[in-house]
Amino acid sequence: MSHTMIRQGDAGRVASQPARSPAPGPPLAHDLGPDGGPNAPQRTVMGRIATIMDAFQGGPRTISLGELSVRTSLPKSTLHRLTEQLCSAGWIERDPSGYRIGLRLFELGSLAVEGTRLHDAAAPHLRALAAKTGMAVQLAILDGAEIVYLDRVTSSRFKVPSRRGGRKPAYCTGLGKALFAFDNDALDAVFSAPMPARTASTITDAGQMWAEVRRIRESGVAYDKGEAHDGLICVASPVRDAGRALAAVSVTGPKGQVQLGSVSEEVRRTSAAIWNATCSTTPQGRGSVA
Repeated sequence: MSHTMIRQGDAGRVASQPARSPAPGPPLAHDLGPDGGPNAPQRTVMGRIATIMDAFQGGPRTISLGELSVRTSLPKSTLHRLTEQLCSAGWIERDPSGYRIGLRLFELGSLAVEGTRLHDAAAPHLRALAAKTGMAVQLAILDGAEIVYLDRVTSSRFKVPSRRGGRKPAYCTGLGKALFAFDNDALDAVFSAPMPARTASTITDAGQMWAEVRRIRESGVAYDKGEAHDGLICVASPVRDAGRALAAVSVTGPKGQVQLGSVSEEVRRTSAAIWNATCSTTPQGRGSVA
């Protein structure tokens, strides 16, 4: 339904007035959004983009520019500019009949589904690992040259400087190393970016980091020995089969309290258990979530 309406009784007055250029005044209704306020969502670029994407819900697979204009109440000039930008980003695609949802948006949506499935499958194993080791346990994925924390189970005995949804550089974390060691694209991103020292123990030399990668590939375990934060040790293992790592799980604790041998074995077992649990939740029991 259009947000631009003429109140009853106004039509005659409008018709009797001569045509003239509109005087400066408040934004038009289609610029204000449904609530009519100056800060309404449709007033912003992101709000207008969200309106365009919402127009594809419950309709035909392909929508013409004219139909999009009707569904969004946006001017065609504005709509054309935004749809061109969305096409460039891969969020929507053009075809002879109009526009349709793009593959890039499908890929991003798939990542969200996979992330939820991974989180749900991993949660009981993370709690069990934390109870067994008495340390903080974390689950992360890789985004370029950074890790993103999906979940964490903390210990009341010490504080771990991380949070759900938080990010850290991959090169100085056990989780990051466990992930990029099995991802060639991520390796390129990490080695192309600066690796500044965060502590006296941070690995900043490319040759030394390559040696770390080779060791991680052989053992399946990565270490952060005070490289991100002084006094904290991290033991991490990738959640993977024979291919690219989907995520990584880690145990973190104070230096002197983490027994590397026993903790490494527990982390490896947990990463394998999370992989098996994640695969069991995929459609038709597929052995991959990619």
